[in-house]
Amino acid sequence: MAKAAPTTPTSTSAPAAREKVVLAYSGGLDTSVLVRWLEQRGYDVVCFCANLGQDDAFDKLEAKALNSGGTQCVIADLREEFVRDFVFPAIAWNAKYEGRYLLGTSLARPIIAKYLVETAKQVGSRTIAHGATGKGNDQVRFELTAYALLPGVKIIAPWRDPAFNTVIKGRAECIDYAKKWGIPVKASKKDPWSSDENLLHISFEAGMLEDPAARPLDRMFQMTLPLKQVKARPQVVSVDFVQGVPVAIDGVAMSPAKLLEAANAIGRRHGIGRIDMVESRFVGMKSRGVYETPGGTILMNAHQDLEALTLSRDLLHLKNTLAVRFAQMAYFGFWYCEEMEALSAFLASSQRHVTGRVRIELDRGNVTIIGRESPHSLYDAAIASMEDDGGAYDQSDATGFIRLQALPLRVAARRDARLAAGLKPAKGKVAATPKAKAAAKR
Repeated sequence: MAKAAPTTPTSTSAPAAREKVVLAYSGGLDTSVLVRWLEQRGYDVVCFCANLGQDDAFDKLEAKALNSGGTQCVIADLREEFVRDFVFPAIAWNAKYEGRYLLGTSLARPIIAKYLVETAKQVGSRTIAHGATGKGNDQVRFELTAYALLPGVKIIAPWRDPAFNTVIKGRAECIDYAKKWGIPVKASKKDPWSSDENLLHISFEAGMLEDPAARPLDRMFQMTLPLKQVKARPQVVSVDFVQGVPVAIDGVAMSPAKLLEAANAIGRRHGIGRIDMVESRFVGMKSRGVYETPGGTILMNAHQDLEALTLSRDLLHLKNTLAVRFAQMAYFGFWYCEEMEALSAFLASSQRHVTGRVRIELDRGNVTIIGRESPHSLYDAAIASMEDDGGAYDQSDATGFIRLQALPLRVAARRDARLAAGLKPAKGKVAATPKAKAAAKR
């Protein structure tokens, strides 16, 4: 298809220079429509696409962007940086939003927005655009990053613009608009769910999934096999970590992106990592999301187990508390802020001893830890043994330990007994009646 000529002014005077806008472009339905819509509004549209490991035909993406109305298409391979600087820190946190979601899309947005801003600087623009709707989290994630990294940025969000959303009200109208302009897209009115894919996961929402009681269709899934199709026998794999970072699978060292790719391939054939949940969006509503995160599920299970071996109790408990906050911050879009910097510093300190190997058995959707080892282990077999420990641990020490731990409980029990007896202590002093003395001894 030949590239359509940009809209030109009807005036006979010299045309004014068209403002450049850098659009976060995926080649999917929404952003393909937005290229044409922005071009029709008088912008020179520079399309920016981040390769985060999604299954896209990048060799054809530039032509599609230009045929949709763009003037330039910039494609950046960010796979290694994405996994190293965004995915692996989340795994080191054992981060799950609302206890379940492994943050696949949440982690992708700040790196996309980071390079969206960089591209804007390179082409001499301070205007960016995105295809996130006014109902979702992504609009916040893109824009918080842009405001943090490019002061004075101008942001165009067509889904919040009545000039756009009163005409294109939803995905059905998007599909019709794309058809009108000859823009090929994967979405259809038959299967209108929306998907977002990167090396960590693929997510699905909208369409039939807006009914939280509806079961997803098997044909929707892409990164995991349905359990009824799993033919693989139980498999034992090992994952090596150095200071909380996965570095090898089955003893084979790999780069971050290659390691996650390998974990995904293993998890896929065992049906690992499907999540179907209703979550609380930052903007206030509940939404239903279906996720496939095979490799991330394996790595996070292994990492969490290694931490139990190498972190002290109180550090582990503190980190678990802060992990909830990290997951919220990442989900909401506050990646580039002082609080996240402080959390990152804590994480780096907490992971100093998280080095070792974890062995896992994978079997029909299950991830079972079967062993772990570390030169930094806090597990002392002599102290923990239920057999003769040769004096490594003096069990009589527990008597005083328990009595001190129980002191607040014993004091509260005496108070309750006094109140139950109907006694009113004298001002500044408790009346020492025989009944109160008896209660105090109990």
